[in-house]
Amino acid sequence: MLIHALASEMKLEAVTTEYRGHARDLGRQAAESDDIDLVVALGGDGTVNEVVNGLLHDGPDPDRLPGLAVVPGGSTNVFARALGLPNDPVEATGALLDALRDGTERVVGLGLTSGTPGTEDEAVPDRWFTFNAGLGFDAGVVGRVEQQRERGKKSTHALYVRQVVRQFLGEQHRRHGAITLERPGADPITDLVVAIVSNTSPWTYLGNRPMYTSPKASFDTGIDVLGLSRLSTAAVARYGTQLLTSSPERGPHGRHTVSLHDMDQFTLHSKAPLPLQMDGDHLGLRTSVTFTGVRRALRVIV
Repeated sequence: MLIHALASEMKLEAVTTEYRGHARDLGRQAAESDDIDLVVALGGDGTVNEVVNGLLHDGPDPDRLPGLAVVPGGSTNVFARALGLPNDPVEATGALLDALRDGTERVVGLGLTSGTPGTEDEAVPDRWFTFNAGLGFDAGVVGRVEQQRERGKKSTHALYVRQVVRQFLGEQHRRHGAITLERPGADPITDLVVAIVSNTSPWTYLGNRPMYTSPKASFDTGIDVLGLSRLSTAAVARYGTQLLTSSPERGPHGRHTVSLHDMDQFTLHSKAPLPLQMDGDHLGLRTSVTFTGVRRALRVIV
């Protein structure tokens, strides 16, 4: 029904993804084509991330590259909701058709990760993210959730909560963090347990409740980061409460938090390999990652 509705307004070729990375390949093909003006991604945040990385394989060029439209089809759909689209795919399709008729679009900034020169991760390929990334605790939770899904478990908010508890109980560096944040022109920030990088706000959703780690993060600015240097039982309870009651005006706070806004570039180093996630996709272990905020990187239909 959704494809039929879209096809009524445009010349449309529908392709079903068949393997991990297929959406990225399709996005790259669209970027290299001379007769594709728009790519519609129907799926969750992982599918959208793949499409974006395909479209921007050779770098951002909003004036030349096809635009992107998103129809949410996943469990959380942070990117689509952050753009202001309804979380229901039918309603979102209607909103996109209205946007196409009215010619409304915007150019958004994205985050980019790359290997850090002079480190063992130097050769890691660049990768774009649309709404958030994380090194440490939250990425470990994402990895645990992916393992459970591979075993046939359904992705639910209860599953995430259980994996948060298990990650906490198994966290080796929760009292003395292994992460150092380095940025040009400033002293390093050391001993972080977790670093959450945001390209927009909110950070994620728990059901219909938005959760804000960096409330000022925006598609129109650089990237933000929230660092936590303590994950004791009391600290986790406090941060959890602050997240559940967070708002566009205030996120987690306290003497063991670090909040940085509108950053162009910074690097996270770890004393030991730590899990990395981007847009909810676990990408393995890293000891060093450089993050860059790229303004005006992608044209989206909204």
